[in-house]
Amino acid sequence: MTAPIVIVGAGLAGLRTAEELRRAGYTGELVLIGDEARLPYDRPPLSKQFVRGETDDTTLRPAEFFEEKRIELRLNTAATALDTAARRITLADGSVVDYDQLVIATGLRPRRLPGLPELTGVHVLRGHTDAAALRDELRGATRALVVGAGFIGCELAASFRAAGVEVTLIEPQPTPLASVLGEQVGELVARMHRAEGVDLRCHTGLDTFLADDAGRVRGALLSDGTELLADLVVIGVGSRPVTEWLTDSGIALAEPADGGGVLADEVGRTSADRVWAVGDVAAWRHETGQRKRVEHWTNAGEQAKLLACALLGAEPPTAARVPYFWSDQYDVKIQALGTPSAADEVTVVTDDGRKFLAYYARNGVLTGVVGAGMTGQVMKARAKIAAAAPVADLLAST
Repeated sequence: MTAPIVIVGAGLAGLRTAEELRRAGYTGELVLIGDEARLPYDRPPLSKQFVRGETDDTTLRPAEFFEEKRIELRLNTAATALDTAARRITLADGSVVDYDQLVIATGLRPRRLPGLPELTGVHVLRGHTDAAALRDELRGATRALVVGAGFIGCELAASFRAAGVEVTLIEPQPTPLASVLGEQVGELVARMHRAEGVDLRCHTGLDTFLADDAGRVRGALLSDGTELLADLVVIGVGSRPVTEWLTDSGIALAEPADGGGVLADEVGRTSADRVWAVGDVAAWRHETGQRKRVEHWTNAGEQAKLLACALLGAEPPTAARVPYFWSDQYDVKIQALGTPSAADEVTVVTDDGRKFLAYYARNGVLTGVVGAGMTGQVMKARAKIAAAAPVADLLAST
C-alpha cells in the first residue's frame, strides 16, 4: 500500500497545500500534522480583533471539512525527527509516520531576547495560546511596553491604544518598519502612531526588566538609561524558522545570517528526494536566483498552488505573481504590492497627513507600491509592477 502525502505544519501554508492537492486531483491518503491542539486557524487577527476581544474564533475550516476532503489530522504533537532514507517522521508522542511525499510547513517561532529574566506579564505573540494569554492580561492593564516596531509590534500598539492602555513602543532603528519599508515611509507610520498617543521611542533598545517581589514585570530599563513603568510587556523582535527537527536529516538549510529556513527551488523542491517546503519556513528561489523566505499571508496560498501542481506533475499557473501584504493599524490599512525594499528609491506621491501612497523603484523600474488608506490606488498598480513599468512614466502622469 502506498504511503500518504504528509504535511508537517497545520498552519495556513499546510492547510492551503492540502486544499490545493485535493483541488489538483490527488485522491490518495493525505495527513496533516500540527503541534497545536486546535484546528488550523488564521493568525493575522490575533494581534488585532482577537486580542481586542472582538472575535473568539479564527478557525479556517471546521472539522467537517477535513472529513469531507479525507484529510487525516494528527494534532497536538510536533515532529521531532526526519529520516529521509526511510521516508519516516518521528513525532513527539513517540509514534512514527511513513510518507511517500513530505511537505514541510512548520512556520516560525518568535525570537526572544537573551539574558532577560523570566517574569509574569512578559509576552510574545505567535499562536492562539499566546494571544489568549495576552488578551486576558490586557483587560487589567494600564501601561504597556511593546519592544520592536515591526508589523506585529505596530499592530499590537494600535490594539492596546484601542483598549485605552497607555503604550510605549521602542525600536532600535530610526523608524518603525525601517528595515522593511525604509525610513521615509517608516516616518509616516511613526507619525500615525504618535498622533494616536503612542509614546514612540526610536533609536532605543531594551536593557532589562524591572520586577516586583512576586516575580511580575513592573517596568523596564531602556538602553538610554531611562526607567519605564509597565504592567504588560510584549516582545516583537521577529521570528525564526522552525527547523530544529530537521537536524541530521541532510536537508539543506539557509544560514541564520541569511534568514534561515529550508532551501527550496521555485516550486518548493528541497535538496532531499520527495521532500518539499512551503510558507514561512521555506526559502524559495526567486526570479533573481536568490533564495529567500517571504512571511506574508497571501504568499502561503500562492506557493501551495505551485507546489501542489509540481508535486503531482500538473501544469502550474503561469500568471505573473505580484507579492501582496497588508497590516491593519487603527482605522488605516497599510498595503504593499510587489517587492518594496528599504534600499529602493522611494517617492511619496500622496500624503494628506495620515493616508499616503509611495512608489518604490530599482534601476528606474517600479518594484513596489505602499499605501495607507489608499486601497484602490495600491491595487491598480499590480499590472504596472508586473510589467516592470518605468517609474518616471508613472510620476509624469500623477
